[in-house]
Amino acid sequence: MFGPNLWRMKRFADSVPELIDLQREINRLFSSVGQAAGADYPAINVWEKEDSLVVTTELPGMDPDDINISVTGSMLTISGKSKGDPLKAGETYLRQERELGNFQRNVQLPFQVDSPAVEAKYEKGVLNITLPRQKEDLPRKIQITA
Repeated sequence: MFGPNLWRMKRFADSVPELIDLQREINRLFSSVGQAAGADYPAINVWEKEDSLVVTTELPGMDPDDINISVTGSMLTISGKSKGDPLKAGETYLRQERELGNFQRNVQLPFQVDSPAVEAKYEKGVLNITLPRQKEDLPRKIQITA
């Protein structure tokens, strides 16, 4: 009674990992339709402190001289060129998931920053940018008089 059905279920279960990989690839391909190429590269983390904002992004294997950071008003721009691993003659990629080539990422900041005080450090493939809030934009306590 369960023989053929059990066999079919096992065959289906064995193919599930490939189906999941296929679904991910299809989702990745169609998620970028209508978007600018690389619009979400590099991925970033942004968090706010009391007096500053911190932005981190992973840029593995890059030369810091190939990374550009600028702040205009309340817009942070991270751009550069990722060169990747050069292939030798006769080599071909079996899988290539790392982004290569030019990239630009714009981040709308929630406040005006003190541009001259912005600091950026690149260590072990991670770029850390600290963007201090302008003094005029810092919250301040208002004294109430009676």
